[in-house]
Amino acid sequence: MASVHESLYFNPMMTNGVVHANVFGIKDWVTPYKISVLALLYEMTASKITLPERRRLNKLILPLQQGPDLTLGQFLQTVEECCPQTAYAVKLRLHEMADGELKDMEYFFSTLPTPFTAFDSEAYKTSVVGLFMRHMLLAYNKLSFSQVYKLYKSLQHYYHTLVADDSDMDLTSTEDNVGDRMDKEDLDTPLHESELRGPLSQKQAEYFLARQAYLLKNDENKALKPAALQEELNNMLKFNPDFAEAHYLNYLNSMRVQDIFLSAHSLLHYFDRLILSGSEGKSNGDEGYGRSLRYAALNLASLHCRFGHYQQADLALQEAIRIAQESNDHVCLQHCLSWLYTLEQMKGSDSTVLTEDSVKMAAHFCLPYLASLGIQSLVQQGATQGKTAHKLMDALKDTDILHWKHSLSELIEISLAQTTSIWRMYGKSTMALQQAQLLLNMSSLEPVNFSVQQNNTEAFTVALCHLAELHAEQGLYNAVSEILRHLKEQFPPHSQHAKLWMLCDLKIQFERHMNEGKYHLAELLVTAISALNKTEGLYRKAQVLKALNRSTEAYSILQQLQVRCEKTKCTEMVIRVMLSTAELHWESSGFSTALPLLLQALALARQHHLQSLASETILHLAFTQLMLGVPEQALSVLHEAIEPVLAHGAVMDKGRALLLTARCQMAVAGFRPNGQGQADLHLAVLAVDTLNEAAAYFSKLNCKERLRDVHYLQAQLHRSLGQTSQCNKSAMLFRLLDQELQSPAPPVSMRL
Repeated sequence: MASVHESLYFNPMMTNGVVHANVFGIKDWVTPYKISVLALLYEMTASKITLPERRRLNKLILPLQQGPDLTLGQFLQTVEECCPQTAYAVKLRLHEMADGELKDMEYFFSTLPTPFTAFDSEAYKTSVVGLFMRHMLLAYNKLSFSQVYKLYKSLQHYYHTLVADDSDMDLTSTEDNVGDRMDKEDLDTPLHESELRGPLSQKQAEYFLARQAYLLKNDENKALKPAALQEELNNMLKFNPDFAEAHYLNYLNSMRVQDIFLSAHSLLHYFDRLILSGSEGKSNGDEGYGRSLRYAALNLASLHCRFGHYQQADLALQEAIRIAQESNDHVCLQHCLSWLYTLEQMKGSDSTVLTEDSVKMAAHFCLPYLASLGIQSLVQQGATQGKTAHKLMDALKDTDILHWKHSLSELIEISLAQTTSIWRMYGKSTMALQQAQLLLNMSSLEPVNFSVQQNNTEAFTVALCHLAELHAEQGLYNAVSEILRHLKEQFPPHSQHAKLWMLCDLKIQFERHMNEGKYHLAELLVTAISALNKTEGLYRKAQVLKALNRSTEAYSILQQLQVRCEKTKCTEMVIRVMLSTAELHWESSGFSTALPLLLQALALARQHHLQSLASETILHLAFTQLMLGVPEQALSVLHEAIEPVLAHGAVMDKGRALLLTARCQMAVAGFRPNGQGQADLHLAVLAVDTLNEAAAYFSKLNCKERLRDVHYLQAQLHRSLGQTSQCNKSAMLFRLLDQELQSPAPPVSMRL
């Protein structure tokens, strides 16, 4: 479930920042790289290229004009990916100028189409190309002779640097294979990974900051690596230490690696630079730096929230509210109110009233983004408080209408991920799977800007983690490996959403080891799980201790965990703790003492509409009744739970339910292990079929301890039915598993 901070993560003022040009040490407008871009535009106008190639080149023009200067190799590779013939023509044109005389470069400028007369080409005066060519021509015409000669020598050096690196390039080769001969090592660096060499112009700095900030928000993998981006920002700040936007990007970069000190340090520098710039900061609107200061305080509050510093976050939030009230900024106040109820949720307080007020005010001020986030937050609170499913889904449906109306694709993804989580919580695995697949197949996942795929958000991570867990529950571990491999590639360990798949991966490994009886391997994972989620870590530790027959330690941890979860209102974990505690009572034959716990857990699960936990609790109740000597009542209770378990449950739950059903059938049939008495043959045959089905489920998970129990019961059943060959086969399978496990089999009657 995504939090409100996503609406504030990227400060909209960054992209429009205007900083005094002279502090950057601006290069002249005419540079060898700009001449290369000019040559590209000339060839596009002069040569005939296909419509798809022209479209690709048109999309490339603006990044090439506004971006940092590239090496010639990088420039040619970028163009070649769109149109190889044009790349070859551009290289040939540059070769003619660089290997010719000064008059060849002058001739090139004289033959350029004039933006005021070229109505039939891309160089029309109001077009992006026309404006660029006009700037170039004006700048070139203002150069003195010595400056023109210096430019010519720079062009020669710029071109011959590539030739020196690629001495095998044959300019007389055919156009088709020219791309194959280019120096791969020089050309493999993507456009956004090029180094920023020397001082940048104002436009280049703005473009670089805007691009990296956009990539950090939408596709962290395509942004520069944290260390590389830090180095580039340090170089930029050498030429202009008061560049506020660079400090803000430094803050975002530090957040990626969870550097508390540097992120807070950079954000405070952002404050200082805005105050130093005073009212000259026109980038922030008519109010000067005041608007930026409000949002900077809000970002400081979000920073402390992210690191769990709730007191400092509250102080920063109150400061942002005070400044916004003084300026009568209702939009900023709405953001503050959104963060206020988010902060209350993080503290564990009930923030329903605050959230409802935020939704009403956001709707009043026509802020659909904040209104939708508030409704989604209310749905999340309602799900944990036991609201019925149809009310929550109706609320999400209303927000989806709002999303599609205002084209809020990011919130559509969050809504789908939230719906997936709610269906998982309710125990409807089929519906959860459907919602996750719907998110993964959305058309909005296509590239939208800078070739960014909208498939690396928190919502996308949540959906993939749900898919991995759903596949793991069905024993499809090969599919789980593929999903996790994709998650690791899409969200590297240093990225902000990596903790989600890390915890998911550890939980899947833990459950697999527990199912296979490899408790020593499962125990090794407990520390890693605790580092990511302390509650999950404690619960897993109790499970391992219980499996290792260290009941006293397990009971102590479960009691500690129950108090913790009741305080934080984590209902699901409270129910799981109750079930585990009841299992500890079984080990000491305290079946009657387990009943009150199980009835309390069942009431809690039904109150919160948690079907999967309710079904699991019913299985525990049926087992307890079986042990108390009322198998008929246990079998009757099982009929209530078996259908949802088989429809939506995990493979392990299906196997356990069928194994318990077979044991109840055997008890009702009057079966005795010693063969005494007359058993009901019909129920005995049904029990054999049920055990066969349970064995198939346990085999899928390689759960050998459970299979050993199944074969033990099968051998006894076949013996009582007089089926000697089947009895011998089951006995042999039991013996083989018993030898392989090399551990004493616990009494079948003492565990579910």
